[in-house]
Amino acid sequence: MRNYLTKSDRAVLFRARLTQALTATRMSQSALARAIQTDRSTLSQTLGDTGDRLPGAHVVGACAQALGVSSDWLLGLSDRPESAADLLSSSLKLSQAPRALVDEQIFAWHREAAGYKIRHVPATLPDMLKTQPMLRWEYEPHLGRTTQQAINASRDRLDWMRTAGSEYEIALPLYEIESFIRGTGYYAGLPAPVRLEQADHLVTLTSQLYPRLRLYQFDARKLYSAPVTIFGPLLAVIYTGGHYMAFRDRARIETFTGDFDTLIKEARHTARDFPDILTDMRALIR
Repeated sequence: MRNYLTKSDRAVLFRARLTQALTATRMSQSALARAIQTDRSTLSQTLGDTGDRLPGAHVVGACAQALGVSSDWLLGLSDRPESAADLLSSSLKLSQAPRALVDEQIFAWHREAAGYKIRHVPATLPDMLKTQPMLRWEYEPHLGRTTQQAINASRDRLDWMRTAGSEYEIALPLYEIESFIRGTGYYAGLPAPVRLEQADHLVTLTSQLYPRLRLYQFDARKLYSAPVTIFGPLLAVIYTGGHYMAFRDRARIETFTGDFDTLIKEARHTARDFPDILTDMRALIR
């Protein structure tokens, strides 16, 4: 299809696609006429016309609804015959997000994106960078006696992720590290020894794994981001708390990627500086 259609071209395309949709749905002209509440002769005239006349918007919309296609496709404005609802359904998937480390869905997405850059804004500190005492403190109230099993399984999978050839960019709001260091907010009650060990672990990993692992901090007063992970060009996943919203359409993935790159661009410090900054902040742990 050409980028710009004349009125005559669009009329010809409309008739061809309307006929194609009738054939695909095995609907007769009479049945379509009844569905859109018009005379069969009027519909026959529309299909048999050789001029550049197009039916009114209400007729086009009614035909699209009856045939299960989009009005844009009938009019040559789109190459996708699916309706907007169908397109959204195929590009957006919801899946449950368990409050646990053993999450087969997340692991499957990481495996699918092996070798691609993975951009990540976590809800707290990134799970893949947490120590075992930190994970135990965080998850034991929810998992009870199965906590150790969950931690062991998760650590195996996170080790696989670190060796899978993927490049990781992680963006955290400034207040997240500050709150963790001081043991306030979400981290209230987290013992100082656990925070010290976790801080040292972060310093070690962000030093040893740089540049394949890069951690940035952004000012949440200037920019905001919901928890999101962008798995290369394959999909973008937003964490809502109880569910993951996974988008696979290119336009949305590019939008979320652009938003993430803005967080990095506006970061106060470079990823190379992060270990030194955290080492200085470590002195605040009490």
